[in-house]
Formats: sequence, structure tokens, C-alpha cells
Amino acid sequence: MITSAEVYDRLKTVMDPELHIDIVGLGLIYGVGIQHTANGKQQIKVTMTLTTPGCPLASEIDRLVRQAIKPLGKFEIELELVWEPAWTKDKMSEEAKLVLGIF
Repeated sequence: MITSAEVYDRLKTVMDPELHIDIVGLGLIYGVGIQHTANGKQQIKVTMTLTTPGCPLASEIDRLVRQAIKPLGKFEIELELVWEPAWTKDKMSEEAKLVLGIF
């Protein structure tokens, strides 16, 4: 059985194409859920946001997230893109802030 910690570890390998910082460190991941579907399979649900609603790399980040999770096994993957609460730099890890020079 897969755990949310394993999913988070995989998501830490996904780098924002513009900022070159992982999406977990950027604070874009709001939650990871593991559920069993009606047909007995596991489903991974990732709730996330982007730094801006008009992010031109949204489809690329979606692809990278799915690609990162795929090695964990054959799961249904649902990505839920949300805008509330809005992303702010306060959601970033201290390490990400240091890399970007945000204090």
C-alpha cells in the first residue's frame, strides 16, 4: 500500500520549470490523499495550486507531477488545481526562500 509520504517524496523531484525549485518547497502542494475506488484500485489525489492563475506552464507541471508519481505503481491519479487559499511566498519552505533570496 502506498503512503502519502511516498507521494510527497516523489513530488519533491518535480521542479518548477521557471524557478528550478521543487513544487513541494514552493508550497504548491496543499494535500495528498490515498483512496480506494469502487473497483478496488487505489487512487492518488493531489490537491495543488500554482503561483498564478494564468501560469503558462500549468500543463507542463501537470505532466511532470503525473510522471513523478507513475513509478509508485498503477494508480488512478487525480490532480485538483485550486486557487483558494491563494498561493503566497509565505507558503514556501525556508530553503526555497533562501535559494530565491526572499527573506
